[in-house]
Amino acid sequence: MSLIQLRAELESFCRNRGVVAFGVAETRDINTTDSFLPAETFTRLPYCISLALRLSGEVLNTLSDHPTPLYEHHYRQVNFALDRIALELTWKLQQAGYNALPIPASQIVDWENQRAHLSHKRVALAAGIGWLGRNNLIVTPELGSQVRLVTVLTDFPLDPGAPLQQDCGSCYNCLAVCPAQAIKEKPEEFDHHACMEKLKEFQRQRFVNQFICGLCVRACPGQTR
Repeated sequence: MSLIQLRAELESFCRNRGVVAFGVAETRDINTTDSFLPAETFTRLPYCISLALRLSGEVLNTLSDHPTPLYEHHYRQVNFALDRIALELTWKLQQAGYNALPIPASQIVDWENQRAHLSHKRVALAAGIGWLGRNNLIVTPELGSQVRLVTVLTDFPLDPGAPLQQDCGSCYNCLAVCPAQAIKEKPEEFDHHACMEKLKEFQRQRFVNQFICGLCVRACPGQTR
């Protein structure tokens, strides 16, 4: 099987499992200085496969001014589905004679700074899946921020994508709904501290058991709604 055929087979495998975006980036194009993975990992596995699954718009529509147990359960199940797809993709790459490392969809290593082993957002940006929105989340053209991401590192040579030359333009929907007022005019002005404090407050109020919100996600549906 040629490399082109194998890539097509891998993407088809993911699409058949509900993946709505399949992108590729090179690790050299991603800032990995704050990663919790050994530096040599990125040398041995120089390609990143970025995958996205869609969140349920109807689940998001049940949110009003705080996260709910229904949203929390859905959030966890989508992350679980992403991890399973990443694991199966890793197996397929290994069967084809390549190495691969699935990065958990939502495993926080540094809770204070909300950092994981590797930033799925940075990979998705480099792969051209979406741009960084004012809400500090990936915004895809079709589905807005209503997706979750996972990454697989590999040494399978793949043609990388390119960052999208787009932004949120005149849309400010997320600013109006942010309960922490953490979202500002520019993505780089996002107030991470204010956001985290609001997530902690939601948890103290026992709305949910983990640091999630979902209100700016609900406000960013993309072009398909």
